[in-house]
Amino acid sequence: MEAKVSLTVNGAEHDVVVDTRTTLLDGLRDRLGIFSPKKGCDHGQCGSCTVLVDGRRIVSCLSFAVSYEGSDIVTAEGLGDGDELHDMQQAFIDEDAFQCGYCTPGQLCSAIGMLDEAKQGYPSHVTEDLDPSSSGDASPLADDEIRERMSGNLCRCAAYPNILAAIRQAADR
Repeated sequence: MEAKVSLTVNGAEHDVVVDTRTTLLDGLRDRLGIFSPKKGCDHGQCGSCTVLVDGRRIVSCLSFAVSYEGSDIVTAEGLGDGDELHDMQQAFIDEDAFQCGYCTPGQLCSAIGMLDEAKQGYPSHVTEDLDPSSSGDASPLADDEIRERMSGNLCRCAAYPNILAAIRQAADR
């Protein structure tokens, strides 16, 4: 069965017809030609397909495209403003936080999403202070907190120290 879905992706509105079983990842890549979200494991375990939907990070390989009718979707291509990079993108460059680059788009979207989650007071498994009023600023996150919040994004090249440094740099801006 097919359905027409209206999506706003990186600020542009798209009407696409997809099979109702089409994942958001496949819809973005196959129907819209947006290739930054990668198909790594196709099981929601590696994070290379992470995108932001209405400001929240999701793994797009486990999400049906039809579920996001009317949603605002941002991929790595949509993070910057024209020729100006997003602070997180610039931090990844400054800290050499990528090697092969395959996971980088998902890492970027996840890092931006997790900093916003922390700023809003969402706890992680290692959050020591569960009082949301005390965690209003993402910059004082401990390294263990950042590592835990980013644990769903794998990097086969093991650029984790540089990714951590990039997230810290962007969080401090």
